[in-house]
Amino acid sequence: MSSQPEKSFDALIFDCDGVLVDSEVLAIKGERIALEALGLVYSPQDYVRKFVGLHDRAFFDALREDYHHTHGREAPDDFEDRILEGRRRERHLLTAVAGADAALRKARAHVAAVGVASSSRAHFLQSKLERTGLYDLAAPHIYSADLVAHGKPAPDIFLYAAERIGAAPERCLVLEDSENGVRAGRAAGMTVWGFLGGGHIFDGHGDRLLEAGAAHVVEDFAHFAEELDGLYEKAGQSRP
Repeated sequence: MSSQPEKSFDALIFDCDGVLVDSEVLAIKGERIALEALGLVYSPQDYVRKFVGLHDRAFFDALREDYHHTHGREAPDDFEDRILEGRRRERHLLTAVAGADAALRKARAHVAAVGVASSSRAHFLQSKLERTGLYDLAAPHIYSADLVAHGKPAPDIFLYAAERIGAAPERCLVLEDSENGVRAGRAAGMTVWGFLGGGHIFDGHGDRLLEAGAAHVVEDFAHFAEELDGLYEKAGQSRP
């Protein structure tokens, strides 16, 4: 069971893919089709659990290991290109997660600073936020794991974001949709809420986020807004 939130925060840090933009469901579809052609078959649930939230460096390293284990040889030279092409075939369908714009406004009304900490490569991150109309609501604290040595589930990108924002990690709230992201936020010493509003979420995913260390789980951004209002009413703030 998720516990009810009890304290206010100085910064609220959103993941991007699967939280602000509904990109994970598209990427998973395109990547899995490309991987099946390469002889690597994953169920949607296993794919989400293993790969969602990883930076591309770690993602491709893990896939190369699986390829070697399955086929007994190294992956072909165009391995990454074929997977990225599968991802690109779906990107024209990208939309914001329902309520993401209102959630960013709600966060800004309650919390001193708002940021984004993503495993996406920097140019993809900016493009996705711009194409969905969310960039200006999230800027200027938008950070890619390209900026740090280790991607999620390591804490580096969340610690980097907190430092740039000027908030102590223990005073940051993170909203994450993946087990890897939850582990990263917890390793950074932050409070993490799991988010289930993306199109890639399956039954039981909330329990897995709680097992990974999420303090609380929200079903969608309407639920998130209610929880945030309640949290700051407890702290003595009026509802914005």
